[in-house]
Amino acid sequence: MNRFNNKKKRFEWIKKLRLSILAFAGLLFIFMYGISSVSDTTKAKQAESLTTAIQRNIVHCYSVEGTYPPSLEYLEENYGLIYDKDSFFVDYQAIGSNILPDVTIIVKK
Repeated sequence: MNRFNNKKKRFEWIKKLRLSILAFAGLLFIFMYGISSVSDTTKAKQAESLTTAIQRNIVHCYSVEGTYPPSLEYLEENYGLIYDKDSFFVDYQAIGSNILPDVTIIVKK
């Protein structure tokens, strides 16, 4: 009779272990999903901040020099624009010296 009780205890221990592993995997999944969500939100805020910084530098250049900057590199060299080139692609198209340039920012994955 004692022999059957040992097997029953062993199966209960294995069930508890499986439940613990499943709970841990579930919590790990929820944690990783949360980290990913925060990362995406942060990238969006950084892109918005970069857009604001570029627009301010463009307007500042126009108010100081009387013409819009000819290129993005010009803003980097003369107005201190710094951004993460590995995370963002900035398409800067100057149409003319007296027309506001078209700026498009794309977040790299």
